[in-house]
Amino acid sequence: MDFAYSQRTRELMARVDAFMQAEVFPHEATFFAEVEANRRAGNAWVPTAIIETLKTKAKAHGLWNLFLPDSEHGAGLSNTEYAPLCELMGRSPIAPEVFNCNAPDTGNMEVLERYGNAAQKARWLRPLLDGEIRSCFAMTEPAVASSDATNIEARIERDGEHYVINGRKWWSSGANDPRCQIMIVMGKTSPDHPERHRQQSMILVPMTTPGVTVLRHLPVFGYDDAPHGHGEILFEDVRVPLDHILLGEGRGFEIAQGRLGPGRIHHCMRLIGLAERALELLCKRALQRRAFGRLLAEQSVTHERIAEARLLIDQARLLTLNAAWMMDTVGNKAALKEIGLIKIAAPNMACQVIDWAIQMHGGAGVSDDFPLAYAYAMARTLRLADGPDEVHRAQIAKLELKRWKTA
Repeated sequence: MDFAYSQRTRELMARVDAFMQAEVFPHEATFFAEVEANRRAGNAWVPTAIIETLKTKAKAHGLWNLFLPDSEHGAGLSNTEYAPLCELMGRSPIAPEVFNCNAPDTGNMEVLERYGNAAQKARWLRPLLDGEIRSCFAMTEPAVASSDATNIEARIERDGEHYVINGRKWWSSGANDPRCQIMIVMGKTSPDHPERHRQQSMILVPMTTPGVTVLRHLPVFGYDDAPHGHGEILFEDVRVPLDHILLGEGRGFEIAQGRLGPGRIHHCMRLIGLAERALELLCKRALQRRAFGRLLAEQSVTHERIAEARLLIDQARLLTLNAAWMMDTVGNKAALKEIGLIKIAAPNMACQVIDWAIQMHGGAGVSDDFPLAYAYAMARTLRLADGPDEVHRAQIAKLELKRWKTA
């Protein structure tokens, strides 16, 4: 188990960091100003010119599709090699899309790469890889506790040469984006199957299919995340051809586990970068502000929080690298426990570090003058997305108990 970065990774880290410093950080304000201008004009859901410009530049610099291990379509990096690059991207809310390494598209591209047939890849994977379109993933439902995915009620019923889909989904990230052209929908094809995890299937549904209605966008702590957003979607007698099914009926959970493993670790990698930026802002603020005759950096409580933040970040990073190494060496399924551990540790770590940074900034910390309030909203959401803390804790506990049942 050697976590030393390869020469190729170090070179890519230097290139990604240089691009972030020269192109991404200086244009964050440009992005948010453009979104706000669109909002004032009456439509926040318009792709920003700055992101499209930066995507073209990133592609020209060869910093494109750095994810997708074991694929001819990606950069050929392992999860361990990609981890520090994803962390760097996580320092900015706009960076992942700039490098075409953004959720939920990365997860959907991995699904198409692993489970899609040739026709599905040609129609949807290629334009996603090229950054020409975007996608969403429709799994969570408002009417049931979706932390137990066997609860989902959306139906996918075969009718002649088509499947007919009925149901309601929400928190389908990207559904509001006008560039979103395809979604992966999870629903039940065999609700009476004796094996609860064989009742579900996943199917490709073009956004323009009759019967698909995006009902509303769902703000997160007041942030609408335009032009990306998170949508609530109604499916009313939505008909798609039989060849839009992924892998086959009853394979939905199998696909979900293949998708959510990489998705979870990518979230954790980005959160480490987010926490690093929060700690940087905390330290800079502490070195600039005075209270009660001393710099905040001279206060003992500040020392304690900075040291604890460094401890928490490095712990999360090592746990994440270990999970990445396990995924690379024994596969995603065998790394289930390690992925669960980081999915608990990284969001909680980021929430705590960002909270300390907010506290150091006082009232400014909860304003939009600094990126901390938005960062906290993102980090807190990830204690729910891709499985809440409680589900991962329960799974880890079961795996631990299993070790001792026959002892």
